[in-house]
Amino acid sequence: MPIKSYLAHPHDGQKDELIKALSQLSVCDVIPAENRDLLIVVTDTDNKDQDQQIKEKIEAIDSLKLLAMVSGFDTPKQK
Repeated sequence: MPIKSYLAHPHDGQKDELIKALSQLSVCDVIPAENRDLLIVVTDTDNKDQDQQIKEKIEAIDSLKLLAMVSGFDTPKQK
C-alpha cells in the first residue's frame, strides 16, 4: 500500500479551488496550512498503478502550481 505525503502550492488566490479539487479524490486527505498558501496532501492507494494514476490526476489540477513529495513508502500486503 503506497502512502505518500506532498506539499501542494496553489496558484495565487486559488487555494480554496485546490482544496476543493483535492478533496474530491477519494484516496487523498488534505490539510491546509493556517498561515501560508500551502496544503499538505496525503495519499493512500492500494497499489503502484493506482498511486501513479492519483499523482497524475493531482498534477492535472489547474489550480495547482507546484507539487513536492515529502515522504513515501510502500508496505507489501501480507499473504
